Amino acid sequence: MSAPQFANNPAVLGPAAADRLPEPLEQEIRRIYARSPLYGRRFPLHPDALQWACYREIPALSKQDIVKEGHQAFFADYAEIERGLQDKRFEYESTSGTTQGPMTVIMEQGWWDAQTTRAYRASPILREFADRPHRKCVLAPVGCSSNLCPYEDHPFPHRYFNGTVYLNLSSDPFAFPEAEWDRIVRELQATKPDLIEGEPVYLSLLARAVLKRGVRVPSVRAVILTYGKASRQHGRRIAEAFPAPQVDLYGSTEAGYLFVGEAFKDDSRAIDDNAFIELVPWRAELPDVFQIHVTTRGREAMPLLRYHTGDIVQKFPSGFRILGREGGIYFRPDGSLVSPTDVDAVLPADFACWHYSLVQTAADRWDFHYVAEHTAPATVGAAVADLLGVGVRVNAFRKRVIAPAASGKFALLKPLGR
Repeated sequence: MSAPQFANNPAVLGPAAADRLPEPLEQEIRRIYARSPLYGRRFPLHPDALQWACYREIPALSKQDIVKEGHQAFFADYAEIERGLQDKRFEYESTSGTTQGPMTVIMEQGWWDAQTTRAYRASPILREFADRPHRKCVLAPVGCSSNLCPYEDHPFPHRYFNGTVYLNLSSDPFAFPEAEWDRIVRELQATKPDLIEGEPVYLSLLARAVLKRGVRVPSVRAVILTYGKASRQHGRRIAEAFPAPQVDLYGSTEAGYLFVGEAFKDDSRAIDDNAFIELVPWRAELPDVFQIHVTTRGREAMPLLRYHTGDIVQKFPSGFRILGREGGIYFRPDGSLVSPTDVDAVLPADFACWHYSLVQTAADRWDFHYVAEHTAPATVGAAVADLLGVGVRVNAFRKRVIAPAASGKFALLKPLGR
């Protein structure tokens, strides 16, 4: 049986026979089986060299599986987790994503920082910051909690960790009063960050606050768009306040960072040192569009094997484009695909907004919600309607705020459930 496709550089996998797994991948799979009893219960492995036919029989792991089994299923002895947390060999994070319920992620101490450093090394823009001290400000979704995003209600110096300031307090950024934006902008000026990182909507609103106050932050060398799918509208508004290169850094709390590239350039590449990324054909009529199954590398706590992230990527000659979540992609009646990138492309040049969300309300009816300083011209609704298909009508509504999901994340495109 032929080998599946991977997003990784072929040199990372190394040579392999047509029917056998490359040695680096097989070694990682066997390490994962040795560390986490969950996988052996789901699908026992034989001791012989693994073939692709066997690999394909290993069940994909979903977020729902992790929630159902619980984080303790990754350990032979649950007490090991408790001891590890007490002596700081392990740390934990709670996330929700698409599960609509809390998912506890156990990670070895220092893993998040280490895989972030590897992600920086894989980026031509971020590489210079990977192995030297630098200052960074982070504006994360409110659903990000615990150790990774410590945005408790503490004075400014107490939220400064190893050169990073977490700007969030307990409030939701999309509903911050002006006094709170005053605080955030002051902290931004005081930190003089080399990097700004955040959810694209939140960073767009931060740019709005900075521009409104006539503030400049010339220290910023790069802006990292992460946590959610970025729109070109976000990128343009952010660039008005922070004229620096923008990096698209994609990953998840449980899997770590997986792809990195220059924002809106379709050149994202797999972060080879962090994971093996299998490209799983999604639809026969879309040969360059894939689901991804992730096998983490070097993890001790909660390693993931053939983990189905729920995200869709498209392959281009220059690299990859992250299209978004499976539920955030629309298919016209003829089967052709519409992603947030396509919506961006048809918005008129004279239209500018801080944020938008395109929501389907019926088979041929959509609402275009947007946050902007001015009412959108009629051409916006017409252009989006033409994109979505014949007979579609789009109503545009200017909003003061667009609230995120319970996870703190935003959806640019919200088709009806299929």
